[in-house]
Amino acid sequence: MDQAQQKQVSREDVPTSPDEPSTTSFDRGHGARALQRDLHDRVQPPVEEPVADGSANADAPARSSGRIVRRFFKIAAGLAIVAVFGWLPLKAIWQTSSVEAVVNARIVTLRSPIDGTVTTKAGYPTGLSGVSEGDVILRVVNTRGDRTRLDDLRRQMSRLENQRPSLAAKLATAEAAQQDLARQAGQFRDGRILQLEARIAEIQSAIEAAAARREDAVAAVERASSLAKTGTVSTVELARLTREQSVAQQTEVGARRRLDAAKVELTAVRSGTYLGDSYNDRPSSAQREEEMRQRAADLRADLTHTDAEIEWLTHEIAVEQLHYISRSEADIKAPVAGRIWEMMTSPGEDVRGGQSLLKVLDCAGAVVTANVTESVYNRLKLGEPASFEPNDGSPVLRGQVVNLTGASGAPANLAINPDALNKEPYRVTVSVPASEAAGKDCAVGRTGRVVFNDTAAKP
Repeated sequence: MDQAQQKQVSREDVPTSPDEPSTTSFDRGHGARALQRDLHDRVQPPVEEPVADGSANADAPARSSGRIVRRFFKIAAGLAIVAVFGWLPLKAIWQTSSVEAVVNARIVTLRSPIDGTVTTKAGYPTGLSGVSEGDVILRVVNTRGDRTRLDDLRRQMSRLENQRPSLAAKLATAEAAQQDLARQAGQFRDGRILQLEARIAEIQSAIEAAAARREDAVAAVERASSLAKTGTVSTVELARLTREQSVAQQTEVGARRRLDAAKVELTAVRSGTYLGDSYNDRPSSAQREEEMRQRAADLRADLTHTDAEIEWLTHEIAVEQLHYISRSEADIKAPVAGRIWEMMTSPGEDVRGGQSLLKVLDCAGAVVTANVTESVYNRLKLGEPASFEPNDGSPVLRGQVVNLTGASGAPANLAINPDALNKEPYRVTVSVPASEAAGKDCAVGRTGRVVFNDTAAKP
């Protein structure tokens, strides 16, 4: 360090007079007044005092160059601060974004399916509480539900159930009588068979006797014919013997005919058909047995029909019971996971079918409603990527543009009406996936801004 620089440093660090403060430091012990005086000295350059000798004039250029260097560093530091703290606002100005935006969600309106009274149960979620899909929120009970058809079906069931034991008893009696008559008919058939067999045996005996008489008559006629030639037997006697031979032959033929008839009758009896002059083709016991068999078959069919009707009525009663329960009781369940947005009724209130009971936010279908300027709106397209930046510093939600309603103010089933954003008339709806919106815990009403794709900024 040369002598001129040493003199400059010593002149800057040490005051030249008791009334002149230092240019590089201030008096910390004199408070605000000393700080103000030091600031004044730094802003305004000191007045050059005339010097007596030439050494003071030689130090003046060195002091001037030092001030220029310090001023350059101060300007550079100021520019750096402006660059750092001014970049974010400048970036926001350059980005294509919305004027205002708010997290929104679709509303599911739950209505009463029946007429009745609103009731609740223990653990019923209060207003604006979270609900899961399938949670029972309210219950509508109709104590005056129409159960006319259910009562009619039950009366028919009772009547058939009371008739069935009687039909079963009649069927059992008819089957027993039919069996008894069948036994009687069987005994009659066996007896008739025995009778016919005995008659056949009798006829056979008569045939044998008639054959013997016929042979005897033939022999007598032969003898009489021989004697008549000699004149021993008269012609009259021969004629008588001839007649007896003919009678014997016809008697044998008649006996054989009766034998054939008896065999035919026996064959018919064995096949179940009875032949005779004094009775029908079947005896009365067989006819009564047939009638009783038909009655038993009818009773059996009636019993089967009754069982079928009882089975059908059982099914119908079960179905009608479910219908009656659905008409008299209805559980109002949350169709989606979300929050109760608006409760439009209270326990104990009578409601009508189709009346609105409550509204539930569909948190899985969260959207962002934003409004933009006209120039930005005319450059946006459906399906364009966009991101929502919450004002509370939460993570950015990424989605895409799903609706461009413009200045029409089209109504939508949303918790917050898009018309509530009134700084700009052009409205945009951005859909946020459920996985992205889950972190926001269905924070409907959170404000922020929507940043669109860079292509929207291009003219």
